Amino acid sequence: MTKAVKYVGLDVHKNTIAVAVAEDGKRGEVREHGEIANTPAALTKLLGKLGGSEVELHVCYEAGPCGYGIQRQAAAAGHRCVVVAPSLIPSRPGDRIKTDRRDAVKLARLHRAGELTSVWIPDRAHEAMRDLVRARLAAVRSLRHARQQLSGFLLRHGHHYHRPAWTQMHRRWLSGLRFAEDAHHIVLEDYIATVDAAKERRDRLTVQIEKRLADWTLAPVVEALQALRGMAMVAAATIVAELGDISRFSKAEQLMSYLGLVPSEDSSGKRRRQGGITKAGNGAARRMLVEAAWSYRFPARISREQLLRQEQLTASIRAIAWKAQERLCLQYRKLSRAGKPVTTVTTAIARQLAGFVWAIAHEVSMPKA
Repeated sequence: MTKAVKYVGLDVHKNTIAVAVAEDGKRGEVREHGEIANTPAALTKLLGKLGGSEVELHVCYEAGPCGYGIQRQAAAAGHRCVVVAPSLIPSRPGDRIKTDRRDAVKLARLHRAGELTSVWIPDRAHEAMRDLVRARLAAVRSLRHARQQLSGFLLRHGHHYHRPAWTQMHRRWLSGLRFAEDAHHIVLEDYIATVDAAKERRDRLTVQIEKRLADWTLAPVVEALQALRGMAMVAAATIVAELGDISRFSKAEQLMSYLGLVPSEDSSGKRRRQGGITKAGNGAARRMLVEAAWSYRFPARISREQLLRQEQLTASIRAIAWKAQERLCLQYRKLSRAGKPVTTVTTAIARQLAGFVWAIAHEVSMPKA
């Protein structure tokens, strides 16, 4: 017996969830259902009221700070539930009224029409690894901010260090500084302690990422990506943690577009105009690729560190990594000689590097669950 289908749109907030229901069929009724508390008990009661033995629920809500708990609870209850990409939800230019209930109705209607784009849902282990990677990225930002504050303080008081900073020699130079006011020595020591604490936090999280790689299902992909130049453990783990299962992209161009590394375009009729990259999708993975792209400004060669990372990898993966070096190093010099800005060149290299990331990810044999 065919079950009746109901499309449920949820506008999720920290404390409440606005609910709307769309009946099956092109002209089926779309109605507001009300508002419930954002708790597992309230959601269970809602699903039981709307569903049943003869009703199949198709639930959707926008990706946001509340995570994937609702999706997992609805899926465990036997209902279909997708998490929607907010930036890809169609909108009407003339619609100037926005409320929680209107948003829920809009989600239910568009879900029924098949106009929503769902995001990839990580499992709990993958989400934990991604949170760990993001915690390290936050620690890196804190360290950079602490160093900038210390450098700004020294600059205001006329102290300049004309060598590479943040080395052991630089630390000794800091300990030998003298100020006319005693309060400035207190400020200096506080800034140094803040930098040291931020550095310890970053290093501690780096060690934890390395320890947990062995138990991660996507660890083989992380190891394989380290064959690429500029792709050490942290960069590879960050890219995989943010992108998840790269094999879900059927073409390399899809991955480039997902990362926001393709040019924006505004064309009409015979006019075709391209602008900067779209910067859509995952910003953390995109930044890691851009950082890795800087290393291709040097001639193609396999360093000792890269050789050690490639020892346990297959010949096909090593061949892809070397092909990437030959092509990207040549392309970097070619674009630079053409007078392109450095940032433009690096972004173009990062886009092509994403293609090699895709190729290597498809070469990895994943262990069967």
